[in-house]
Amino acid sequence: MIKQLDNLPEGLLEVSSNELHTLLPEPTLIHLPGKQAAPLFVSVLLHGNEPTGFLAIQSLLKKYQGKQLPRSLSVFFGNVTAASRLLRRLDNQPDYNRIWPGTELPDCSETKMAQEIVAIMKKRNVFASVDVHNNTGLNPHYACINSLDNPFLQLASLFGRLIVYFIRPKGVQSGAFAQICPAVTLECGRPDQQHGLEHALEFLNSCLRLTELPQHPILPQDIDLFHTVAQVKIDDQVNFSFDQVDTDLLLKEDLERMNFTEVSPGTVLGTVKNNTAMPLVAKDEHGKDVTDHFFSFQNGQLQINRLTMPSMLTLDERVIRQDCLCYLMERIHL
Repeated sequence: MIKQLDNLPEGLLEVSSNELHTLLPEPTLIHLPGKQAAPLFVSVLLHGNEPTGFLAIQSLLKKYQGKQLPRSLSVFFGNVTAASRLLRRLDNQPDYNRIWPGTELPDCSETKMAQEIVAIMKKRNVFASVDVHNNTGLNPHYACINSLDNPFLQLASLFGRLIVYFIRPKGVQSGAFAQICPAVTLECGRPDQQHGLEHALEFLNSCLRLTELPQHPILPQDIDLFHTVAQVKIDDQVNFSFDQVDTDLLLKEDLERMNFTEVSPGTVLGTVKNNTAMPLVAKDEHGKDVTDHFFSFQNGQLQINRLTMPSMLTLDERVIRQDCLCYLMERIHL
């Protein structure tokens, strides 16, 4: 069963994310009462190397020390073990943002834990859900949603103009909570950026103070809305690098600069050894292979076939292996 507390352990507001395990040695759900009963649910550290959400919660709770919260708050402190090593996840762990109801992973203790958390929060009549993340690559701040219904768009627009709609990968926290309340994932830039912490803090404080989400339809001119149409992975059998020449796939060192930029057909991503088959695997939101639709390689150069916009390109080779190379998006209009 998930560990639950109804108070903050002493020292929680001062400890660093990689020391959190000394206070919370396992994933923990903490419930705090507020003036409005329906709680805001916030998950942090689903990826142990993404501390901005944790730091924002610390700052938020310091702000309200000695005061009543405007709304009840439930916080899930996720992969504290990976956080102790500043890693996304440990090699023997599933990704904590792929374990939630709707996941394609086989049942395990982590998926059962995630099911229990959703059931607990549904029973508590959760008001809205926020999952806070960082990027490893060069990306702007943006909000992700799994439904285009107006409450989701309104919630996401509180974070900024840039909104990304997606339904794959499966098993993400926001996708599970979207079944019971408005839910959003915040992408707050790189972990070491103070602006990311301030932006997340401002958003969470705004959510706590909301009595309800706006009912009027979002205006199309007020947001930039994109749809994730494919997830791109590097084939498990392919060796790749950004700087080692003797490898199956040598990727360009400035690849992450393409994030949230429209990339033209013919743009080169890297070079491929002659005897290497297509090194990338792209799947659309229904799991269909669309690799040939987006990529080809000619004369040893891996290139993009059509106008597209990547996100989450990163130079972190470990993250690429554990997650993916990038996502591909297209603009959509309400």
